[in-house]
Amino acid sequence: MHADNGAAPTAYTLKAEAGDARHSSVLPGVSDDNAHMEAWFRTAKYRPSYPTKGFADLDAARAWALKLVTWYNGEHLHSAIGFVTPTQRHAGDASALLARRKRVYEAARARNPRRWSRATRRRHDPDHVWLNPPPKAATPTEAAA
Repeated sequence: MHADNGAAPTAYTLKAEAGDARHSSVLPGVSDDNAHMEAWFRTAKYRPSYPTKGFADLDAARAWALKLVTWYNGEHLHSAIGFVTPTQRHAGDASALLARRKRVYEAARARNPRRWSRATRRRHDPDHVWLNPPPKAATPTEAAA
């Protein structure tokens, strides 16, 4: 079990419940928590099916997690990849889907331009998606400064 140093993960009750499970946490003052896992946990705990009283056993936990991952990859629309599912993106269906959506929104805007105060949502398939983007290389001007 790995956690940050927040109040809940460091509470005596959680440690007592964890029993003999191996426990680790980030170092105090270190801000590079595992953002990917924290995002997953937030997604999980806000699902209507999230069990408020825990799981009956390990098999129940695994079954619930499998349903979550199946939903997350196959049904949940992700804003960072243009409001398509990861399954659509990996199958190569995202570009055609996004092009179709863009045409629909452009047609709706042409029919009623006063409804649109700004541009429509971004409707393209991004080249790259990063959880933690690599640092930008310094330009020659920045490097000289």
